[in-house]
Amino acid sequence: MEKLVIIPTYNEKENIEKIVRRVFSLEGDFHVLIVDDGSPDGTADIVRKLQSEFPQSLHLVCRSGKLGLGTAYIYGFKWALERSYQYVFEMDADFSHNPEDLLRLYHACSLESADLAVGSRYVKGGKVVNWPWDRILISKGGALYTKLITWMPVSDPTAGFICYKRKVLESIPLDNVQFIGYAFQVEMKYRTWKLGFKIKEVPITFIDRTEGVSKMSKGIVKEAMLGVWKMREF
Repeated sequence: MEKLVIIPTYNEKENIEKIVRRVFSLEGDFHVLIVDDGSPDGTADIVRKLQSEFPQSLHLVCRSGKLGLGTAYIYGFKWALERSYQYVFEMDADFSHNPEDLLRLYHACSLESADLAVGSRYVKGGKVVNWPWDRILISKGGALYTKLITWMPVSDPTAGFICYKRKVLESIPLDNVQFIGYAFQVEMKYRTWKLGFKIKEVPITFIDRTEGVSKMSKGIVKEAMLGVWKMREF
């Protein structure tokens, strides 16, 4: 019981069984924690059925309503720290993150001395598939904007495909994390970097979802743009 993949969900019935089975098909005994925010489409019911097949390795937490990506991960981090997991992963349910790359993130932390491994779209070898040009421009511009303001040496600061060593999550005051949208991803990397931990970016191919509905909104983008300035006060 060493590796835990946290997957937040809201209305992911098209993807959830496939993503869980893909993770469990990997070598290395990964466990999965689904944090479902009261999906009305029955996502949690699908997970419950799968738990009879994977009783020791598939875990489910159901919350009442959409409480935000950041709070789902914070809940998952605390859940992992209460148990004996040494490597904790963030991953989307919609296959924008290739489950095979979990192994590469794990190796970066377990074999290459990284404390935090980031699946990066914007380092050499990384790329984005199926995004319109304007969304790529906004995303890359936001990454550069974040780098200029924080000086954090991470090319893809809003990336959500990540492996943490346990000691990183133990060192961050999780109750003090302020943001819940994409700024949450920036804040966690920034806090990790400020604490002196080693961050390594692993190139990935990010593929935009083919099933289900994106959770992106203007409010999430605005939080990220303004939140970067607040982080310099940490």
